[in-house]
Amino acid sequence: MGVVLLVRHGQASFGTDDYDVLSENGWEQGRRLGGWFAEHEAAPTALVRGDMRRHRETLGAMSERAGWTAADVVEDPAWNEFDHLGIIAGFLGTPGAPGAPGAPGAYEVEGDVRHDRRAFQRLFERATERWAAGDGSYDETYAGFVGRVRGALDRAAATSGSGRTTVVVTSGGAIAVACAALVDPDADPPTAARLWQRFNTVTVNTSITRVVVGSSGPRLLTFNEHPHLDGGLLTYR
Repeated sequence: MGVVLLVRHGQASFGTDDYDVLSENGWEQGRRLGGWFAEHEAAPTALVRGDMRRHRETLGAMSERAGWTAADVVEDPAWNEFDHLGIIAGFLGTPGAPGAPGAPGAYEVEGDVRHDRRAFQRLFERATERWAAGDGSYDETYAGFVGRVRGALDRAAATSGSGRTTVVVTSGGAIAVACAALVDPDADPPTAARLWQRFNTVTVNTSITRVVVGSSGPRLLTFNEHPHLDGGLLTYR
């Protein structure tokens, strides 16, 4: 039996001009996780990451502490996160949505939402709910996102034969797609989307989701492990 370990990136730089950069917390989360791997897990036989900066920096911090060789990393952009800012912008431009002209409860994107994590989370959940419901007016549809992540999971599972371990550094939305697909592969689209949202909203930065790969294919074993985190290092956004 093989294993795929899905790792969410460290905390990114919320509220700054470039979200796709690890915060100081994010760097320390990555180092803590690398140290935990060195003490508790066998060395991986394959390292995979998306091509976003926060993926690269997280794996770099992990590798530094764990003693892994960065030259062996496979870059797979199919593990990238969806464009959450584009989805929020699309939601705010929808007639009747909060923030649309004349709509009640408007959000100030460059004000409170950009710097208020709770307000941003409320907006994020409403915007992604609309996107996952099948609205096709985005550059990447939810169905397209699910398709590319499921393909990436299949490729990672294929490298994880008996006795092999693949570590994948990716994002919360991609991990949630994998979990929803593994929990209920035959779910109808609305049910699968609801499962995805529930996983996506609670995925911890640098958490580990464990997928075992056997003769029947990949199966979800654990979700959201984070034994290396405590106090202020336990973050969701």
